Amino acid sequence: MTLGQPFSRRHFLGAAGAAVAAPALANPQAPTAPVAVARCRNYGPELGPALRTMFDQLGGLGKLVKGKTVGIKINMTGGPRVRMGYTPAENAQYTHPAVVGHVVSLMGQAGARRIRILEGAFACSDPLEEFMLECGWDPSPLLRAAPNVVMENTNIRGPHRSYSRMMVPGRSYTFKGFDFNAAYGEIDVFVSLAKLKEHKTAGVTLSIKNCFGCTPISVYGDTAGKDEPNEDPKGGRGAVMHFGQRQPSKSAIAENDPATPRGDKYRIPRIITDIAGARPIHLAIIDGVHTMAGGEGPWTGRVWPVSPGLLAAGTNCVTTDAVCTALMGFDPLAVRGTAPFETCDSTLKLAEDVGLGTRDLNRIEVLGTPIREAMFDFRKSWKS
Repeated sequence: MTLGQPFSRRHFLGAAGAAVAAPALANPQAPTAPVAVARCRNYGPELGPALRTMFDQLGGLGKLVKGKTVGIKINMTGGPRVRMGYTPAENAQYTHPAVVGHVVSLMGQAGARRIRILEGAFACSDPLEEFMLECGWDPSPLLRAAPNVVMENTNIRGPHRSYSRMMVPGRSYTFKGFDFNAAYGEIDVFVSLAKLKEHKTAGVTLSIKNCFGCTPISVYGDTAGKDEPNEDPKGGRGAVMHFGQRQPSKSAIAENDPATPRGDKYRIPRIITDIAGARPIHLAIIDGVHTMAGGEGPWTGRVWPVSPGLLAAGTNCVTTDAVCTALMGFDPLAVRGTAPFETCDSTLKLAEDVGLGTRDLNRIEVLGTPIREAMFDFRKSWKS
């Protein structure tokens, strides 16, 4: 919250309409960092200034990216022709290209030496530019938004000689380390550019869950090679990641304990926490201008378009996701059994427990628009 204006748990639960109070078990030793929140009603002229203001409130992009190589992980989950009725994917499940373009442009203006736009394009090994074209996007403006911009589908090794092995410092839940496309290891600054959404398996999908797509399906996918990566993979990550029905390619690090529960609502929150530890997020940016409620994609059941008109950014992924969870009308201190984690473990709690950041709003400075004024209750947004 804004310093000097503590936001009590009692007040939050009342404002969000929560019926059950989860135990407040926040880790007082977990690090904290400010989070900037801005109102933005559309992807037009107000978008760029809103993003710039947030970055300035966080101390400016220059100190973070000047002279450095930046990797921006966007979110393009689901196939290129999957839509929620007539709603374009970028107004529902995808990070909007206008947000991507403005972020790239602002980083270029701030002196970034090179910018890599990264995504594990859904279920394929096609170039990311080709995947965007299939989605109806023109990648050219994104590539021209700043000097030295490239794109890469990180589902495979691609042009690199090898994968980049990155280890989880300290305690890990499921994997001690991951083999990523080398682009994730050849950057100085890592940005998770996510969409503000609920998630059927993880409760919410924000900057941490967005990084699930960093894992290459050549190694962790359903058609991953048994011994070595399959460089022409198809499909998702269900067998290895969601349900633990098989291990990743033997060339990678196997999971810690195959005897742990195989359910996806136990595994996914832990796996994405491990990923955030292995590939630290230096800047989390959340697109909540137009999005969807009810789940992470049109395939999850009853979902509907919403327009919270919000953006958020922060230099700590847990504090940013905690504030965004509150902006959605949920309590970031909630545990399994309480919304939005009714059926899954809380990634926020798991990440806090290993010291990635705090989920306690009373320890987080919110810059710009206060949570009380910006809150958009996802569960109460159903209109028909």
